[in-house]
Amino acid sequence: MDCSNQTAPSNFVLSGFPYAGELKVPLFLFFSVMFALTLAGNSLIILVVIFDLQLHKPMYWFLCHLSILDMAASAVVVPTVIAGFNPGGNIISFSGCVTQIFFFNFLGCAESLLFTLMAYDRFLAICKPLHYGNIMSWRVCLVLSLGTIIGGCLNSTFQTSLTFRLPYGQINYIDYVFCDIPAILKLACADTKLNELMTFIDVGLVAMTCFLLILASYVYIIMAILRLSSIEGRHRAFSTCTAHVSVVVIYYLPVVYHYLRPASQGSMDGVISMFYTTVTPLLNPLIYTLRNKEIKTALLKLWGGNAE
Repeated sequence: MDCSNQTAPSNFVLSGFPYAGELKVPLFLFFSVMFALTLAGNSLIILVVIFDLQLHKPMYWFLCHLSILDMAASAVVVPTVIAGFNPGGNIISFSGCVTQIFFFNFLGCAESLLFTLMAYDRFLAICKPLHYGNIMSWRVCLVLSLGTIIGGCLNSTFQTSLTFRLPYGQINYIDYVFCDIPAILKLACADTKLNELMTFIDVGLVAMTCFLLILASYVYIIMAILRLSSIEGRHRAFSTCTAHVSVVVIYYLPVVYHYLRPASQGSMDGVISMFYTTVTPLLNPLIYTLRNKEIKTALLKLWGGNAE
């Protein structure tokens, strides 16, 4: 790479989806519809929880928090992808790229921390039901939620600062569908091995720590459920937890593939990364709605129906 002129470019050109060709219009419509459905579905979850007093519980507080993060994560990336299908829409300013990287990593980290809190909430509710009300008070819920925001912000500030402290030349073509750290590092006019190692360690540390805590919580939860004498009680407990487990698995599989494998990342990897910024935020409200009787009942009330 020619880095004789180490003046940072004023904008970047994103490669967009590889081999899109004549599929640009269908892809444009697909992502537009997915984005609209994501906003509608998560907004509906938030409205249902706010207006139904029966859902004013810590579990649903965290679900509202998840819906907000999902909408934000989708809004950070998907509009850029949609714009890329239009002529000249694949150009993003330098400051816009920095902003996208910051919020993409911030929301990703905050969501990982939130999934851990949701697992801890289910652990307390099932394994320590007599103490649940005292431990998981509204003040504690608020503090824990703010902790995910602060943790995500600090983590992303570190990652973004580490990335853009490097010098960049005038080459501004990013072989990716949106601005992300691995793709940007390829344009740096310096040795990026330390940055790549730090990104791998940081993402791996956060993701694996959260995943292990979630796994530990569900080991205790499953043991507690199996000790229940009532079959109906077991079914209710499993039903409450399966939605969260499904969402965690759907979220973590693309993250592991995208960040925690020793391979160079190109535009096709950007397609994989779109899964947890496009598909996962849409699936979350669907999974929780289909697997949660209280939310289904609240939806019927909201639309003036009669709950079974």
